[in-house]
Amino acid sequence: MTENLRDLDAWRSLPIKQQPSYPDAAAVADVTAELASLPPLIFAGEADTLKARLARAAAGEAFLLQGGDCAETFSGATGDKIRNRVKTVLQMAVVLQYGASMPVVKMGRMAGQFAKPRSKDTETRGEVTLPAFRGEIVNGFDFTQASRTADPSRLLRAYHTSASTLNLIRAFTQGGFADLREVHSWNKGFAENPANRRYEGLATEIDRAIKFMESAGADFDELQRVEFFTGHEGLLMDYEHPLTRVDSRTGDVYNTSGHFLWIGERTRDLDGAHIEYFRHIKNPIGVKLGPTTDPETALKLIDILDPDREPGRLTFITRMGAGKIREALPPLLEAVKASGAQPLWVTDPMHGNGITTANGYKSRRFDDVVDEVRGFFEAHRQVGTFPGGLHVELTGDDVTECLGGSERIDEAALESRYESLCDPRLNHKQSLELSFLVAEELEKL
Repeated sequence: MTENLRDLDAWRSLPIKQQPSYPDAAAVADVTAELASLPPLIFAGEADTLKARLARAAAGEAFLLQGGDCAETFSGATGDKIRNRVKTVLQMAVVLQYGASMPVVKMGRMAGQFAKPRSKDTETRGEVTLPAFRGEIVNGFDFTQASRTADPSRLLRAYHTSASTLNLIRAFTQGGFADLREVHSWNKGFAENPANRRYEGLATEIDRAIKFMESAGADFDELQRVEFFTGHEGLLMDYEHPLTRVDSRTGDVYNTSGHFLWIGERTRDLDGAHIEYFRHIKNPIGVKLGPTTDPETALKLIDILDPDREPGRLTFITRMGAGKIREALPPLLEAVKASGAQPLWVTDPMHGNGITTANGYKSRRFDDVVDEVRGFFEAHRQVGTFPGGLHVELTGDDVTECLGGSERIDEAALESRYESLCDPRLNHKQSLELSFLVAEELEKL
């Protein structure tokens, strides 16, 4: 056990990226010590259960759906907003599961997604240059010196906000709210649109099927509860390391800040601190792969992060861009397939398709998101591998941040309800629309 903890500190001697510069080192030490004394947010057994579910997806027997905010905010952790995000993921999952006749592993990009990597350490407006906004776990969005100064007390606020979010998620998914017999109620409160009407039709079919089975004597008590896991990018080591604990049952090391953590495109250096830290934790983990990833790098990541080829351990989340995925992804799939490894392959159709509109908004075109998803499925059909999941930035609210979809959101509409502090998210209607398109692709397998 002592050796495991010693190994866990090896990352400190390696180059590290995307960490904030705190003005008071003593304050950081106090906060990390307090974090280390607080209860775990998740338990080792839950992470193991998720790993088993992801193993099924990697083997082509299930599909992973992960969705949530680009970057969570403290003010966004309200009961209504959390409920709507959970409802949206549940609705998408039922569309996928019913359409593809396949179990869907449900995971929120929630209860820890407070940090964001940035392309630049600073932001300049006019003649003023300040630290970049790195998510509310680090600093504030307001463009002032006080707001943009990294504040370690925010680490504690992120912990407590994550705890309350997890508490509410568990209540919703274990207390009857997510009962499959309530599929119609999940649509209440959402504005009418073609995607919702299509969902209502599917919900009616499910309702009839369940009533038929109940009349035949089937016991549906298990439908009252739904497994729902959480994940986030494991970016800030001053948050992740203190929440890393040794399991008393096995002596293995787990990160207890979330069931699933991933390494971003900007921090996956093979000789970097993040890779070194991640290789020691037993959670299921992910790695983002952009269009410049070569097969040799993918194979090295497998050797370092999953040397025992443990089913469900490693997920590759591809973020190529609609115009690049059909060319960039197949060589990776072919090389990994030839090696005998079987990671779970998931598409992130959001991060490779960012644009800036003429009126200054960061956005994404819904058509590009859809095209990358289709390219992802095409690449897997070409190579003979399984397209195992979807990872999207979404909200359950009726925001206007991504262009297009059945609502035909245009650039002028972005100004009406653009609420994200970082990257644009699919709104509820666009998310539901995307789930029907993904279900159609899964039916082709």
